[in-house]
Amino acid sequence: MKAVVYKGPNEVQIEEVQDPRIEQPTDVIVRITSTAICGSDLHMYEGRTMAEPGIVFGHENMGVVEEVGSGVVSVKKGDRVVMPFNIACGFCRNCLDGKTGFCITVNPGFAGGAYGYVGMGPYMGGQAEYLRVPFADFNCLQLPKGDEHEDDFAMLADIFPTGYHSTQLAGVSPGDTVAVYGAGPVGLMAAYSAVLRGASKVFVVDRVPNRLRVAEEIGAIPIDFTKGSAPEQIVDQTDGGVDRGIDAVGYQATVPEGEEQPATVLNDLIETVRPTGSLGVVGLYVPKDPGGPSEDARNGKLVISIGRFFEKGLRMGTGQANVKAYNRHLRDLIIAGRAEPSFVVSQRRPLEDAPDAYVRFDRREEGYTKVLLKP
Repeated sequence: MKAVVYKGPNEVQIEEVQDPRIEQPTDVIVRITSTAICGSDLHMYEGRTMAEPGIVFGHENMGVVEEVGSGVVSVKKGDRVVMPFNIACGFCRNCLDGKTGFCITVNPGFAGGAYGYVGMGPYMGGQAEYLRVPFADFNCLQLPKGDEHEDDFAMLADIFPTGYHSTQLAGVSPGDTVAVYGAGPVGLMAAYSAVLRGASKVFVVDRVPNRLRVAEEIGAIPIDFTKGSAPEQIVDQTDGGVDRGIDAVGYQATVPEGEEQPATVLNDLIETVRPTGSLGVVGLYVPKDPGGPSEDARNGKLVISIGRFFEKGLRMGTGQANVKAYNRHLRDLIIAGRAEPSFVVSQRRPLEDAPDAYVRFDRREEGYTKVLLKP
């Protein structure tokens, strides 16, 4: 089959790779109909992780079941399904607690597994024609047959639940004021989720005009951090700061001059959120960053204003989304017409166009807010 294969920093190619096969009775094989390029893929694409050449990318996947293992009960051939990016067993301690992003079964020696991602187990990604799904009864979310809401449902694999997870970590409640740093796909989903949860005012901080424009279209207040201190701009428009803050940027954060300062968003959030408020951090931070701007940064150690954090009595929740905790409810909101996360999708391109799409998405080009690939 054809697949997107990582060749080295800033290079992917379409190559013929071995078709996936049923390896365990609980597996299914899914024919991919939509797969997305994620901002998290760019960390590997840019050589900012320990990823080795040869990885098949793709953790945002949906499609139609083509083959079913003998131990699968609820999933049938022909079912339309979307898979959480985090692979989970459904029966370990963390899965039973609903923390499926930290399954301790699927990736021995590490809490968490995923498709096509460095350090997340031996699982091929879905930027390909077919995908093997382990523990399929647990990992496949059933969708209505046909092709209705295709782009919306594709967002259920990662960015919609991740954006929603950030609001859960931050504790967003009706009437709260919220600041989201980062207007990439996850940041836009975080802002959208805050609106869905009844936030009274949502600020979105970025420097890319077309991303800020999309944020404004969903009812958020855009903040361009190149035009003055983002915390000051937001505090001036609130009663001493927002109730909740969300980091949707992570360790490749930059200051207005363009210099990379990995802790800058965390420190800005500490100044943006009012005393006793809370932070939700879903922007990626890694223990090893080969391209970090300092020795500490290269080893995942950042200097944050812990004194101010403590002084203000702030709280912080972190970590990747437990997609299974949210995807069924978010699917039902889509079906009911209450949510339409596909507003973020700006490109639908054939799988063969992936190398060009990666280049353009990495440059944050106009019209490349979110890219769907169609095998």
